[in-house]
Amino acid sequence: MFFGLTIEKVILIAVVGGLLIGPERLPGLAAQLAALVKRVREFGQSAQGRLKEQMGEEFDEVDWKRLDPRQYDPRRIIRDALIEPVLTPGGKTPSEAALAAARRPAAPAAAVSPAGAYDTENGRPSSVDAPAAPGSATAPLPRPDQSS
Repeated sequence: MFFGLTIEKVILIAVVGGLLIGPERLPGLAAQLAALVKRVREFGQSAQGRLKEQMGEEFDEVDWKRLDPRQYDPRRIIRDALIEPVLTPGGKTPSEAALAAARRPAAPAAAVSPAGAYDTENGRPSSVDAPAAPGSATAPLPRPDQSS
């Protein structure tokens, strides 16, 4: 049931309540409870009638069982959200788009100026076009095994 109450607990509460109230007041309280239930039903029916009247024909088209909040399980919602693929503007999932980008050939590198060129074979800046003047910042450094 609800609030952790089983049918056995509800029956036990009703029996204890009946004993505490007593046989004199029990019929009057039962009649009050019946009137309360009747008013709640009438209120629900009138609210449904007003809603039908305001919505018109659309009221019959709504699938009310689909909107029942008791059917929503947060675990299922999260699982479905994680399984559902998210598409990028190209129509691919993010992982497919990343794979396609990784497989594309790299764009040719821009030409590097002689000041920024570096000779990995010799471990020193390289002179790409022409040797620079001795003593300048771009002048090739002598190799350690060469004497100057």
